[in-house]
Amino acid sequence: MNLSWLEDFLALAASGNFSRAAEDRHMTQPAFSRRIRALEEWLGVVLFDRSSHPATLTDTGDWFRSVAQEILGRVARVPDEARAVADASSATLRFASTHALSFTFLPEWLRSLEARTTVGPIQLVSDVLQHCEALMLQGRVQFLLCHWHAQVPGRLAPESYRSIRVGSEVLLPVSVPDKQGRPRYALTSSSKTRVPILAYSAESGIGRVVRALRGAAIEKLHAEPVFTAHLASVLKTMALDGRGVAWLPARLIEQERAAGLLVEAGGTDWQMQVDIRLFRSVQAAPAAAEAFWQAATQAAAH
Repeated sequence: MNLSWLEDFLALAASGNFSRAAEDRHMTQPAFSRRIRALEEWLGVVLFDRSSHPATLTDTGDWFRSVAQEILGRVARVPDEARAVADASSATLRFASTHALSFTFLPEWLRSLEARTTVGPIQLVSDVLQHCEALMLQGRVQFLLCHWHAQVPGRLAPESYRSIRVGSEVLLPVSVPDKQGRPRYALTSSSKTRVPILAYSAESGIGRVVRALRGAAIEKLHAEPVFTAHLASVLKTMALDGRGVAWLPARLIEQERAAGLLVEAGGTDWQMQVDIRLFRSVQAAPAAAEAFWQAATQAAAH
């Protein structure tokens, strides 16, 4: 038996119309009819009463409808179940982390956890937040490390994903300095010249925070986006080149600020305090992942 015959059967059972069902299944009516007949011959029973219009299920056909649905549902679950079996015996931790945290926070944080638990092999995907969230929703990673703010909702519903605060970060608006050491581009309402903004794309988690918390204030300024990118590291490079103001994680620009290469372009009102949070599914995880989560939770509590 071909599994696609079951999908053909369910399509016809839903409409009772051979032409419509054949169209839904992207084939000609004669070819569709042959496939239904082949299924009946394989079962050795008649599934449809063709004397009525539309065609109706026989008693056997009505019984077989639930069987077909159950078989297709079982087949659809096989890949997820196979991955679950593989995960259960795997010690590899699968992480997604935003680019900025992958470079600045993750290495030191992992070292601190190694004092509490054995951290085995790690498979890391470093990407923009939107893609990292998608990996979590698809079940392809066990953990997500990202910036987070209570006023900026993400895609991971609290009833399905839990999180812990593992650190904090300040997002600072920075610019190259002028000859007097002041910001070349300042975020002030009295500015008579345009303020070029180095903006984040819609896929960026930091961009999501900046737009939600400071978007309205930026619009009130004589400001305009002159460059847009996914990554904080790219905007950092553009800021160092004197292209405009960028909101960057303080950890990412420690050396540049210490050397006077970048200075704050606005007062504390323009800063944003955000959490660094670790997300996971509420579903049970393999033993290695559960042990890691417990160690991370204990570390966060202290």
